[in-house]
Amino acid sequence: MRIRFFLATLGLTASACSVGEDYLRPLISAPAAWRESVPAAVAPAPVWPAADWWRGFGSPVLDAYMKQAEVANYDLAAAIARVRQADAQARISGAPLLPFLDFSGGAERSQTPSLAPHASNVGQAKPVVKDSFTASLSVSYELDFWGKNAAAAESAEAAAAASRFDQQTVALTVQSSVATSYFESLGLQDRLQVARANLANAETVLAAVRDRVRFGTATELDSAQQESVVAGLRAVVPPLEQQLRQTANTLAVLVGRLPEQVAVENGTLAGVVVPAVTPGLPSALLERRPDVRFAEAQLIGANADMTAAKAALFPSVKLTAEYGFESLALSTLMHSNSVLFSLASNLAQPIFHGGALEGERDLRRARYDELLQNYRKAVVSAFSDVENAINATRKTAEEETAQQAAVTTAKRAYDIAMAQFRAGLIDITTLLNTQKALFSAEDALAQARLGHIQAAVGLFKALGGGWLAAQPKDDKTAKPAAG
Repeated sequence: MRIRFFLATLGLTASACSVGEDYLRPLISAPAAWRESVPAAVAPAPVWPAADWWRGFGSPVLDAYMKQAEVANYDLAAAIARVRQADAQARISGAPLLPFLDFSGGAERSQTPSLAPHASNVGQAKPVVKDSFTASLSVSYELDFWGKNAAAAESAEAAAAASRFDQQTVALTVQSSVATSYFESLGLQDRLQVARANLANAETVLAAVRDRVRFGTATELDSAQQESVVAGLRAVVPPLEQQLRQTANTLAVLVGRLPEQVAVENGTLAGVVVPAVTPGLPSALLERRPDVRFAEAQLIGANADMTAAKAALFPSVKLTAEYGFESLALSTLMHSNSVLFSLASNLAQPIFHGGALEGERDLRRARYDELLQNYRKAVVSAFSDVENAINATRKTAEEETAQQAAVTTAKRAYDIAMAQFRAGLIDITTLLNTQKALFSAEDALAQARLGHIQAAVGLFKALGGGWLAAQPKDDKTAKPAAG
C-alpha cells in the first residue's frame, strides 16, 4: 500500500509537466443585436424558448406526438447509445492515469520420475512429488511526465461531451421535424377542405348551368367550360391526399410507430397559435446551440490530441513492483522466509520510427486546424440561421395577412358574380374568373399560414430550442482567445 501511494503521488506530481497548450476558445465577434430584430422602443423583453417550446402552439395533439418521439424515436435512441459508448471510452482512456494493481495466486503439484543412481531396481524407484503455492500483488504505473495520458483522457472526455451535444442536436432536429410534419399534415387538410369545398361549389354551378342550357338561356359551350373547371378541381384532390398520407407516414417514423398506427384526420391550422419569440443577445446563442457546442467539444479534443502526439516524442518511464509469497507448503506460505518482491523501472526514448511520431504530431495539428474552421463556420452559420428565421417569421406573417385580405376580396367578388349570374346579368366567363380567383386565394392562404407556422418552428430550432448548456465554474470553453 505504501508503494502504491508513493507511485500515485509521484505520478500525479509528474503529470503536471505537460508539453501541450491549454485550450482557449477561438475569438469570434458576435453581433451586438439581430439585424432583423424589432426596434427596442416597441420590442417586448427578450425571452429565449422554453424546454417545451412546442406547447406555445396550443396543440395537445402535437404535445402527445412530442412525448412519443422522446421515448420511441430511433435516431434519438441511437444517439443516447452513442453517449453511453463515449462515456465508456472516456473511462478506458482515463485508466492509465492511475496505477494498475493485479493479484495472482496459484497452487501446483508436479511429479517427476526418480533417477537416483543407487536404486537397485529402477522399477521400484518412487517418483518425486512436489507442491508449490504462490500469492502476489503487482503494481505498474507509467509516470505521465509530459501529460500524454492526461491528454488522452481529456480527449476522450471531450468526445463524450461532444456525444452529448450531438444527442441534443438530434433531439432538437427530431422535435422540429415532428412539429413540421404535424403542421404540414394540418395544412394539407386545410388545402383539401378548400379543394373539396370549391369542387362542391363548382358542381353546384355546373348543375345551374345545365338547367339554363335546358331552358335555352345558356349554351353548350357554357356547360363545357364549367365541366372543365369541375374536372380540374377534381384532379387537385388526389395529389393532396397522397401528400397527406406521405406526411402521416413520415410522422409515424419520427414517433417510432407503424404507418397504419398514425392517422392525421379532421385537423386544421385554424386553431394553431403562432407564439411570439424575441431572442436575447446574439452572444448567448453560442451556449444555446448544441451543434456549436458539439463543434467546440471536437476542437477541445483535437487540442488534447496534439498534446498527446507531442508527448509521444519524449521519454516514457514505467515503474513496476511485485510483492508476494511462494512456498512448497501451504502451511508456510505466509512465513517471512517465503516473501518475494521485485521493484523495477523502465525508461524508453523513441529514437527512430521512420517519421511516424512526427507524422502523427503533424496530423493532429492539421486535424485541429480543420476543426477550428468547422467551429468558426458553425458559429457564423448559427447567427445566419437565426437572422434568416426571424426574417422568415416576419415575412410569412405579412404574407398571411395580405393573403387573408385577398381571400376576403375574392369571396366578395365571387358572391356578387354568382348572384348576377343567377339573375342572368353576366355570362359564365365572368363567373369562372371569379371562381378561379377565389380558389387560388383560399389555397394560397392555407399555404401561407402553413409557411408562417413552419417559419416559427424554424426559429425555435435556430435558437437551439429550449436547450441550454450547463456552465461549470472550471469550464475551459469559457476562455476566449484570439485566432
